Amino acid sequence: MNGLVALVAVAAIVGLIALLEAWWYHHQLKKIPYRIHVNGTRGKSSVTRLIAAGLRAGGVRTCAKTTGTLARMIFDDGRELPIFRPDRANVIEQKRIVKTAVAERAEALVIECMALQPLLQSVCELKLVRSTHGVITNARADHLDVMGPTRLDVARALSATVPVGGTLLTAEDRDDSLRVMSEACQDRGSSLKNITAADSASITPEELAQFSYLEHAENVALSLAVCEQMGVSREVALQGMWAAQPDPGAMRVHQHTISGDSWHFVNAFAANDPESTTRIWDAAYDYFPGASRRVLVMNCRVDRIDRSVTMANACVDWRTYDRVVIIGSGTDVFLRRLLKGGIDQNRILCLGNATGDEVVTMLLESFAAEAAAKSSQTPQLVASQGDAIAEGSSSITATDSTTTTDTDAGVLLVGIGNIAGPGMALAEFFEGQEGWDRYERPQSTPARALEMV
Repeated sequence: MNGLVALVAVAAIVGLIALLEAWWYHHQLKKIPYRIHVNGTRGKSSVTRLIAAGLRAGGVRTCAKTTGTLARMIFDDGRELPIFRPDRANVIEQKRIVKTAVAERAEALVIECMALQPLLQSVCELKLVRSTHGVITNARADHLDVMGPTRLDVARALSATVPVGGTLLTAEDRDDSLRVMSEACQDRGSSLKNITAADSASITPEELAQFSYLEHAENVALSLAVCEQMGVSREVALQGMWAAQPDPGAMRVHQHTISGDSWHFVNAFAANDPESTTRIWDAAYDYFPGASRRVLVMNCRVDRIDRSVTMANACVDWRTYDRVVIIGSGTDVFLRRLLKGGIDQNRILCLGNATGDEVVTMLLESFAAEAAAKSSQTPQLVASQGDAIAEGSSSITATDSTTTTDTDAGVLLVGIGNIAGPGMALAEFFEGQEGWDRYERPQSTPARALEMV
C-alpha cells in the first residue's frame, strides 16, 4: 500500500512539473509578439528567409529558423548558426529556438515547420509555436507516403498549422486546396489571405533580377504580404530581401566553357515534387532556347523511393532531353521506371556518387561517342548537307546563325530530385569550382522565365 501511495505521489509531482513547464513555455512564447509559422510543399526555407529579411529591414527585431537544405538559426544581425542535433531531427528542437529568440529579445520569430506527419504538424502549431501568422506556400503532391495519398490530403495535412485566432497567408491557387484551408481557418477562428496570380505578376522582372539567385515571384509576393501585416512597406522589405543570404538550396545558374562549348548548370535539386520540377524543366528549356544538349541530373535517395517513382513517371513525358544522369542511392528504382516509360537506355548514365568532374567527363565521353557513331553511319547525309549549303539551299535553316540568342548554351544541365548527399556535393562543385561562374542574365533576355515556377 505504501508503495502505491509513493507511486501516486511521484506521478502527481511529475504531472505538476509538466504543467508548470508548459505554463512557463507559453509565458515565454508571449514575449515574442509576432510568431510566423511557415509551412508548405515548396519554398518554405526561401520564404522564411525572405520574411525575416524584410522584417529586419523594417526595424523589427527578428530571429528565424530554417529546416530545409541545412537547418539554420538566423539572428537579427543576419548571423547564421547550424542547428545542433545529437541524433535525428526532432520537433522538440523548436522549443530551443523559441528560448533563443526570447533571449535575443526578438519581436518576431519566423520559424519553418519541420514536421511531416499531420499529427506532428498540429502539435508544432498548437503546442510549440502558437503562431500569430501562418504561412502555407503551396500544397503539391509530395511526401504522399506520409501526407497523401492525394494532393488534397497534402493540403489538409498542411492546414494543421493554421493559427488559432490569427491570419493565414498562402500562395496556393487551386480552388479545392483553398477550400480546405478556408475550412481550417473557420474552425480555428483565423482569417485567410490568398496571394493571387495578379499579386505575383506585380513583382517586376527588374525586381526579380536584383536577387543573387533565381527566386520565384509568388514567394516574393507572399513574403511581402506577411511583412505588410507587420507594418513594413513593400519598398523597405524588398531592399532587405535583396541583401539577404539565400538558402543553400536556392535555385542558381552557373556557367562555364568546356571544350569550346558553353555549359549552364541549373541547381533545382531542392524542387523534388513532379509539379514543381516539371515547371522548372519547361522554364529552363525556354530560358536557354539555343542549347544543343539538354541533360537531367536526378539525385535519388534510397529513403525516398516514392519520390523516385513519381519523378520518373513524370519526366518520361517531358520535352526532349539528350541524357539522364542518375546519381545518389537507390538509383535502380528510377532507372527501371525510365526504361519502362520507353526512355532509350543509351541516353541514361547511372553514376552513383560521382563527383562533378566525373559527371562532366562522362557526359563529354558520351557525347563524343554518339557523334562518332552518327558520323560513321551517315556519311552520305553529311555530304548532301554540305552540297545544300554550297548551293545556298534554305532546307537546313535550323542551323543558321540567325537563330542564335543571348541565352545560347551548348550544354544545359538541370539538377533535380533531392539536394541531400550527392546533390549538395554536385551543387557545391558547380558553384565553387574554378571556371564555373554565376550566370548573369543578359539585359535582352526575359527575366520571368525561370522565376515563374
